[in-house]
Amino acid sequence: MTQHDIAHGLLRSIALAAMLLIAGSSAVRADLHLDITKGKIEPLPIAIPDFAGNAANEIQLGHDLTQVISADLERSGLFQPLDQRAFIEKITTSQAQPRFADWRLINAQALVTGAATMQPDGRARIEFRLWDVLQEQHLTGFGYTTTPQNWRRIAHIIADQIYKRITGEDGYFDTRVVYISETGPADKRVKRLAIMDQDGANHRFLTDGRSLVLTPRFSPSPNAQEITYLSYTRGVPRVYLFNIDTGQQEVLGDFPGMTFAPRFSPDGNKVIMSLAINGKTDIWTMDLRTRKATRITDSPAIDTSPSYSPDGKQIVFNSDRGGTQQLYVMNADGGDIKRISGFNSGRYGTPVWSPRGDLIAFTKIEGGQFFIGVMRPDGSGERLLTQAFLVEAPTWAPNGRVLMYFRQTPSDSRGRGGATRLYSIDLTGYNEREVITPQDASDPAWSPLIP
Repeated sequence: MTQHDIAHGLLRSIALAAMLLIAGSSAVRADLHLDITKGKIEPLPIAIPDFAGNAANEIQLGHDLTQVISADLERSGLFQPLDQRAFIEKITTSQAQPRFADWRLINAQALVTGAATMQPDGRARIEFRLWDVLQEQHLTGFGYTTTPQNWRRIAHIIADQIYKRITGEDGYFDTRVVYISETGPADKRVKRLAIMDQDGANHRFLTDGRSLVLTPRFSPSPNAQEITYLSYTRGVPRVYLFNIDTGQQEVLGDFPGMTFAPRFSPDGNKVIMSLAINGKTDIWTMDLRTRKATRITDSPAIDTSPSYSPDGKQIVFNSDRGGTQQLYVMNADGGDIKRISGFNSGRYGTPVWSPRGDLIAFTKIEGGQFFIGVMRPDGSGERLLTQAFLVEAPTWAPNGRVLMYFRQTPSDSRGRGGATRLYSIDLTGYNEREVITPQDASDPAWSPLIP
């Protein structure tokens, strides 16, 4: 069993127990808080010393944990982990109250302390506490017992707890990303399904590259380890289901035409996709329990890239039914279709509804440039977050505060260059980061929080 299998076996092969060490009092609830709804904010200075340990392996584990926690929080753009070389107090236990004056001297507003202990049965006990330095108060704390190989996931869980306690909203660090890994020249591109943690760790390939694959999407069901994607396995574009744990795949339906642009319904019981038959492309759904297919749109236009609202009552899609590629919203049964984009200029595509339901992300093409943006479901409040030669295919973090997408640079006259990479950006448009992958990458899809 690989380290990745252990870390992501959905707790089948690990023992993960969590308990609240100290419950925050009602007085604490009025303290340290970041309001992430007000646009760009200054990152919060936070001190994260290495978790305490006695034996050499405990000391190393404590160091590794804090490195991942710090990196998660720093990438969010909301926290500024302070340089450990500036720390005055040496933390030797997670139980004692820190010397707050020492941490105020280095301008820390929040402090994370913790400990890593190896137990006689070989499992690791990891504890942490979050402190408000200015108010000299304990905010939250948890303990986890797990296999040592699962330490990275515990670090992500701790980062999520810190994020939630200070912002009031769920984190997104204990998640995975599936994407298309690309290699080879433009005319012989090899594309494989790949999966990794949201920070790029635990990377592995899911397919061998013998068949072209595109547009993977996670099932929203917390316990379902399935993705849906487009593959040319038999020479014809078909939508497939893929089980991450077993590696098994199956074609979704036996349609007479091409199927593409698949995405799960919010309850995970249906897949919505486009089906091209006799020169027209409509949106269809398939019930995964009964395998019954239902056509949702019926028009001479090209209707594609459907995405459900979180409550499953509406669908956003792009269509050229108005003469140019634009975004439309309709009821889940195909009724009450309304155009929401492009009333001034530009073409719009690849829409995806936010998990929060408040925004729709999209790709916009205007003036020879590509943009990633968001708008409200009624088309108002359009904001463009980033632009480049080619940016496309946004996907939401499960908390609806961060987007991931791919960016391609232009190639020269000989076809050289043209690198394709993954990037993330928050809704302020200021915190844009490259997501490191071993090879070129496109078509990312963010998973829900891992249960």
